[in-house]
Amino acid sequence: MKRRQQPAPRAATRRPAVKALAGLAAALLLAAGATGCGTGTEAPRAAAPPAGTAPERFRHPGVVVGGAQLSAVRKRVAAGQEPWKSAFEEMSASRYAALDYTPHPAEVVACASNAGTDACVAEREDAIAAYTHALMWSVTGERAHADKAVEIMNAWSKTVKRHTRDDADLQTAWSGSSWARAADIVHAGYPAWKGPEVQRFKWMLRKAYLPDVTAKVPDHNGNWELAMTDAAMGMAVFLEDRTLFEDSVRRYRARVPAYFYLASDGALPKPPPGGTIRTADQLATYWFGQRTYRDGLGQETCRNFMHIGYSLAATAHIAETAWHQGLDLYREEADRLTAALEFHARYQLGATPPGWLCGGKVERTMGPDVEVALNHLQGRMHRDLPETARLAQSQRPGGTDDLFVAWETLTHAANPSAA
Repeated sequence: MKRRQQPAPRAATRRPAVKALAGLAAALLLAAGATGCGTGTEAPRAAAPPAGTAPERFRHPGVVVGGAQLSAVRKRVAAGQEPWKSAFEEMSASRYAALDYTPHPAEVVACASNAGTDACVAEREDAIAAYTHALMWSVTGERAHADKAVEIMNAWSKTVKRHTRDDADLQTAWSGSSWARAADIVHAGYPAWKGPEVQRFKWMLRKAYLPDVTAKVPDHNGNWELAMTDAAMGMAVFLEDRTLFEDSVRRYRARVPAYFYLASDGALPKPPPGGTIRTADQLATYWFGQRTYRDGLGQETCRNFMHIGYSLAATAHIAETAWHQGLDLYREEADRLTAALEFHARYQLGATPPGWLCGGKVERTMGPDVEVALNHLQGRMHRDLPETARLAQSQRPGGTDDLFVAWETLTHAANPSAA
């Protein structure tokens, strides 16, 4: 399994430096009705609900990955087509896909900044393992993988009560997003996950995760709120919670324009929504010393590209889930997201940064974070993203970051299928 090098266990979760300023058988699963296998043409879609509203009826599976996409993956892997064959082989060889994988649930998950209990890592890894086994089942049809996903989810729903310490919001975002994807795939087509167990898992999400992922974090680095909204959106679909879905849409619409800059925003970036950061000096500090703003620049560009990658991935996950539910959030920010992808892909691939950008130095630490957005913008909207396409190709088959991004070459490379 390809794994990105990570900093000390919780370095990715630090609060911003500006806080002081702020006061600071698988075919049954999904194939029925699947139409499209990624031909590059925009798939037919139901009429979108009014902007900002949840669907009257949720589609399952429909958290980041849809049924037709999984059907397409299954066919491509069976035919030995690339890059899906290699992506599946990498996933199936990972420790997450092992049928003897053992979950390690904890009653209290206490995650401090840059530290934390063993349960913090175990929870994130167990959630990814559940999602991995759900995907393994959807591709191979082997019930043992569905049973393993259920075993992992049941172990946690029987045990976990709460999350504590400074990074509770981000911890629940990372693990909660994977839980929602796993649960939605399994529940959509595997009746052996019994009703009482499903209800207990839903109760777990509501009691031990939602209070944290819906918390207000206005002056934190933007990757926090984007990851939290990713998890909340996925849970909204699995739980069929229209109010939570609409709240997640509102947060997306407020945070994305405040995280990725476009010249049309004005001379300064939009301030973080609901926060206290307003002046040019405060914004420069919040943007890690950056005072020159260009299309595509991100709030954490001058911190490192690892966190930019988290934000690109989370933004795409939110929009992709909404897409599968009939709401096109991609189109609202297509110019902004295209600019951000191309801007960061160029430098991640090795282009020399100009002096005005982060003092001429960038930290090229982006993980496998661009497949979902590229699939939509290039595959469905037919936009030209040459740098992003090159980056995705260089990273394939994209594995997992061991946090909340997993196997997206397999699920989304050139796969613009409808839900």
